[in-house]
Amino acid sequence: MIKAISFLPRMRTLLRVLVASLLAFVVAGAAQAKDSEQVIGGVHVHVWEPDQRQTPKQPVIFFSHGFHGCSTQSKFLMRAFADAGYIVFAPNHHDATCNNGDQKIWDKPQVSLRKPYKWTEATHRNRADDFKKLIAALKRDRQWNSKINWSQMGLAGHSLGGYTVLGMSGAWPSWQVDGVKATLALSPFIKPYFPEHLLGRLTAPVMYQGGTRDIFVTPPVRRAGGGYDRSPAPKYYVEFFGAGHLTWTDLGLFTRKRITETAVAFMDRYVRGKPVDANLQAIGGMSGVTDFRYQLH
Repeated sequence: MIKAISFLPRMRTLLRVLVASLLAFVVAGAAQAKDSEQVIGGVHVHVWEPDQRQTPKQPVIFFSHGFHGCSTQSKFLMRAFADAGYIVFAPNHHDATCNNGDQKIWDKPQVSLRKPYKWTEATHRNRADDFKKLIAALKRDRQWNSKINWSQMGLAGHSLGGYTVLGMSGAWPSWQVDGVKATLALSPFIKPYFPEHLLGRLTAPVMYQGGTRDIFVTPPVRRAGGGYDRSPAPKYYVEFFGAGHLTWTDLGLFTRKRITETAVAFMDRYVRGKPVDANLQAIGGMSGVTDFRYQLH
């Protein structure tokens, strides 16, 4: 047993190298129509825009990638948001290792993931700062500001990006971004918010998504007294059969249809204020959904 435990760090390093290499391969290639790479407010950002503008100003979604991921790690979902009429902005955070990211795969997080009780409001705060710089710059820019409906804003994040957007939705007060209508946390790292019951501070409706094979990150969200239970209503929890931690990236080959359907339905309901549609109501009956919970009040 001691040998097995000592071998785990090396296995994690090898896994990180493999994941980074695969992500670099996946995100390579030509961008789709209406996709672009830009520097806005000093932040390197990938942007997805609707092929056709449905209204003079479009609702907006800001996406935060996972630790050692990058802005283009989840193109399938960002494209689905754009096809549904949203403008999507995804910054490359400092810890990105693909899409010309700053870090190497062996670089460690600011505080160990195995010591979430040592994380504070300062831990990976640079991620929230990226969004604050980006949002301020977009509002100053006449062209971008004319395209965006700031009264319809949602946040989405995967893994450490889930940690990021939950912090921006009130879990870390100094990170909070005004005007957030919905927060989509995809296999989020939430343990740093447990000691002080910080998820109870969320000020926007939240949807958590997890997977049966996401054995390290999903259980703290799903379990009794976990992330879902600690969050105020309105709140949703969706768990997909066979989904692992990277299912929400372009490395995941399965469950994409269900992920996009539920994610877009959630954003449409709370960002756009649409009536509850068939997709949101029918999540519990979808094939491949093993757990669906919600509380509206």
